[in-house]
Amino acid sequence: MLALPATASAQAYQCRAPQVTAVPRIAPDAPRRVLPVTGYTLALSWSPEFCKPRAGDRSHAAQCSGKNGSFGLVVHGLWPESGNSWPQWCEAGAALTPAEVRGAMCMMPSERLVARSWAKHGSCMVNRPAKYLNVTRILWQGLRIPDYDRISREDSLTAGRIRAAFADANRAWPENAIGVKLNKRGWLEEIRLCYGKTFRPVRCTPSRWGAKDGASAKIWRGL
Repeated sequence: MLALPATASAQAYQCRAPQVTAVPRIAPDAPRRVLPVTGYTLALSWSPEFCKPRAGDRSHAAQCSGKNGSFGLVVHGLWPESGNSWPQWCEAGAALTPAEVRGAMCMMPSERLVARSWAKHGSCMVNRPAKYLNVTRILWQGLRIPDYDRISREDSLTAGRIRAAFADANRAWPENAIGVKLNKRGWLEEIRLCYGKTFRPVRCTPSRWGAKDGASAKIWRGL
């Protein structure tokens, strides 16, 4: 299904996956929606911005306390798309195990996030959580992450510069397939990569595109 070239390590951070003894219980927060899959979004969260208000929050300790390593971009989730909508909360064919959760936590450093991603999104793609996490890992490890710490120091930073830096580091990715989500104060929250049904880059829809190229942007470095 995926034929990606081998690349260097996706990101130069250190991670020590914590022990996982139980899988968090996830309750659907919206109706089940079973729809044909027409494409995918790989959402990459900028961890320093996410952790800025959560450094002392025990529920986000694996990602934000610093005890398990330091993170830059991390996987928020791999989401199936269906035209202008998306499938969600499908019937799971198998249960997620603690070992599978732990094995994913250096790319998706939250036990609850791993469990929710499988329950809400992965269950609509494949019949086993191991397959979903493996596809996500292949996509993640096939990326080269720009030095956003250095880029954050540039004057007059824009969403377009963030987008172009990712495209420059990943020559298979045109800029129109790279969404950039800024929060209301202009800080980078996420990069969203838009895939077609065969896992090739495609133009992002307006909802996934996010900020326009000329929008002023800032990147929090976790200082």
